[in-house]
Amino acid sequence: MIEAPKKTIDKLQRVLNAAARIVSNTRKHDRGLRQFRRRELHWLDVNDRVRFRVCVQVYKCLHNMAPGYLSTLCQPVSSVPSRRHLRLDGRGQLDFHCVNLSMARTGDGRLSTPILSWNSLHDDLKNINLSLQTFKRHLKTFFFSSY
Repeated sequence: MIEAPKKTIDKLQRVLNAAARIVSNTRKHDRGLRQFRRRELHWLDVNDRVRFRVCVQVYKCLHNMAPGYLSTLCQPVSSVPSRRHLRLDGRGQLDFHCVNLSMARTGDGRLSTPILSWNSLHDDLKNINLSLQTFKRHLKTFFFSSY
C-alpha cells in the first residue's frame, strides 16, 4: 500500500481531526470523533484519502485522462504479450514491468507504488465501463466498508 512517513501522516490526521472537532463542536478528548467523521461528514482517514487519490489517478491513466508520461506506467497485464496467459489477465490487474522498483521503495524497503493500490482493489472497481464519477463513488464506499 501507499506508505508515507508516519510522522507526516500523524500531523495530517491531527489537522483533519481538528477540523472535525470544529464542525462537530466537540472537545479534543471527546469520544466518537472518528465515527462522526465517517458517518456524518463522510471523511476518509488520511491514509485512505491518499490511497483514494492514487487510485483515481490510476483510473485516469487507464482511461487516457492523464498525461502520457503517467499513462505509460500503468499497463494492464492484458496488454503485455508475455503475460496474457496469467490468471490476472481478466481481472484488471496492472503489470510491474514499467516501474523502476529501486525508485519505488520506501526507506524501510516496502513498495509504495500506485500499482499496488490498484491491484488491491476489488475486481468490480476495475470495471473498464465505469465512469469517473461512478468509480469515485464506489471507491469511497469500498474504503468505508473496509473498516
